[in-house]
Amino acid sequence: MAAADSRPFAGLSDVSVPEDVPVEGDISVPLGSSAGRDDEFSTLDEPVRETVLRDLQAVGKKFVHVLYPQRSAALLRDWDLWGPLLLCVALALLLQGGAADTEETQGGPQFAEVFVIVWFGSLIITLNSKLLGGTISFFQSLCVLGYCIMPLTVAMAVCRIVLVAGSGTVSFAVRLVVVTASFGWSTFASTAFLADSQPANRKALVVYPVFLFYFVIGWIVLTFSPSE
Repeated sequence: MAAADSRPFAGLSDVSVPEDVPVEGDISVPLGSSAGRDDEFSTLDEPVRETVLRDLQAVGKKFVHVLYPQRSAALLRDWDLWGPLLLCVALALLLQGGAADTEETQGGPQFAEVFVIVWFGSLIITLNSKLLGGTISFFQSLCVLGYCIMPLTVAMAVCRIVLVAGSGTVSFAVRLVVVTASFGWSTFASTAFLADSQPANRKALVVYPVFLFYFVIGWIVLTFSPSE
């Protein structure tokens, strides 16, 4: 038997390509339905005005979900922090001009303290939810807790209007009813969105910090008194 050729590619020179076999081709990728879908959802070439309007509509839809709380994945699926930031700023502005702004008395918190209470409280509740086995992400929880402050923010605006007429017993009774209803609304709305994401045997441990969180904010709103 003849020894094998030591050259690894020996014999390739004898390979010939028939003339009827095409050796040319088109490497361009045809535009199919998938490319059309990608172009449809692409926002790189979208005008800034349309982008802003779309974001505002998304924020408005989340406010509607808080007004009519039900077990929906809308707040969890398309989460954002624009709404919570807007509500936090509005609440802090409404709390300005209180007795705490003077050096003689101590009343409602300062502007920066409102941000600390809202965001740090949301952070603690979110961490508690994750440690108890919650299935939602960190920012999804912050989104739900932030948007559900809306009833208490509205209650703060109503209390400011009521305090213009006076700060007597009737005024306090009206503010107590408004704040209590808003507190219950915020707690119910937040638990409606967060309930399904928690283990069934640990829901009470998740709801209790949420209850305390909105209770503190409601107490701040109720005890607010304008500076003389």
